[in-house]
Amino acid sequence: MANSALTPTPMRLNENTIRIYAGFRDGAGVSRIGYVDVLADAPATIVGISRRPALDIGRDGCFDDNGVILGDVVPGPDGIYMFYVGFQLVAKAKFLAFTGLAKSTDGGESFARVSEAPILDRGPGQTTIGAVHTAMFDKGRWKIWFASGDGWEYIGGKPYPQYHIRYVETSDLVEVPRLGRECLKPRNDEYRIGRPRVYRMGGKYVMYFTYGTTSGDYLPGVACSVDGIEWARKDEDVGLSLSPSGWDSRALCYPALIQHRDSILMFYNGNDMGADGFGLARAEGILG
Repeated sequence: MANSALTPTPMRLNENTIRIYAGFRDGAGVSRIGYVDVLADAPATIVGISRRPALDIGRDGCFDDNGVILGDVVPGPDGIYMFYVGFQLVAKAKFLAFTGLAKSTDGGESFARVSEAPILDRGPGQTTIGAVHTAMFDKGRWKIWFASGDGWEYIGGKPYPQYHIRYVETSDLVEVPRLGRECLKPRNDEYRIGRPRVYRMGGKYVMYFTYGTTSGDYLPGVACSVDGIEWARKDEDVGLSLSPSGWDSRALCYPALIQHRDSILMFYNGNDMGADGFGLARAEGILG
């Protein structure tokens, strides 16, 4: 936990506690997944921190041997499923990032990989990134929203990943189709749009995401859908803007929501992708 707390992802641990899983980087910038526990009624109050990784990096040579960050955590009757993004360094690209699956049978304290291979791997037009960030189990099938990448945008001589958002369904998490249906693509001067977090709200699907522009913006957006496939962007409805100064004054990214009583809590990163940790915002409303 030398720096950063990437992609904070909340899960209700019990009636009194919310657990936020995040990717904590070491001194070399390699992320391992741990957690922070907060009081549900006073979510700025920390009551627990993981002392060891809930999920460590993968074995040398595997797709996740150079870091793991959160995609999603989904409680189920036989344990808690963790969809995570594994990073690997290669000679001719900045990195590769594909999705693994792990499972916890001890209440979310630790996770064991279901497979050392990714469940979402390379496919046509998806050669660099296949990163799941929402998984819903509905009527015997998994609905999955993910970031799909195939290239690099060079800004100031440095490569930044290009990606967009896709959707896929499966009944078998070991055999997830490699390329789903297109949901949202970058527009105007955007070159990447990803980290889709999808919720049911008011009888429709609502997606929070993060987009990056060639001018340096890194900000959240929101979109609505009737079927989870065709989406209409309504970024003006995000409801949170940059602070005038401080840790979230240059960037807002990776928002993730959870319901508590009559409030919706949003955990999110600020400048430099979580270098200062994550923050909390609150709104009145109901998910579901």
